[in-house]
Amino acid sequence: MTQVVRLEQHLPLGMSTLAEAAALEGVRNVGKLMAAWEAGEQRFDRDGAALFAAFVDKDLVGVGGVKREEDAGESAMRMHRFYVHPMYRRQGVGRVLADAAMAHGLASAALLTCNARASAAAADFWEASGFAKCDAAAYTHIFRAGTKWTA
Repeated sequence: MTQVVRLEQHLPLGMSTLAEAAALEGVRNVGKLMAAWEAGEQRFDRDGAALFAAFVDKDLVGVGGVKREEDAGESAMRMHRFYVHPMYRRQGVGRVLADAAMAHGLASAALLTCNARASAAAADFWEASGFAKCDAAAYTHIFRAGTKWTA
């Protein structure tokens, strides 16, 4: 069973392992998250932001957050730094993690954005979550409150 926890003060044990798995796939976002967190540049603690971790049997298997979107031209939140370890994909981990972040983001804004350029599977995942492709420079997909979504 997947447990999702909001991270507030510390990154959990296992972040380095998750970052290494991501890097092996050419995905740099977990490493960027760790570097920004350690430098104090990004902590997901203001403006409605939140960072979540997914655990299976106490093992960290995924991470993802939501933060204020600066480039939408309207009040919006951005799905940010999502990654699920390859061994745990297609098991609902990403869905549970995204549901937590989407619910949190929609409490602050009626528009969610995401950039699905990090991996080949990302666009399909976000589209299955109700996001629609868009033609923005800073992000690839949007989700508007009221769109069909099951949290």
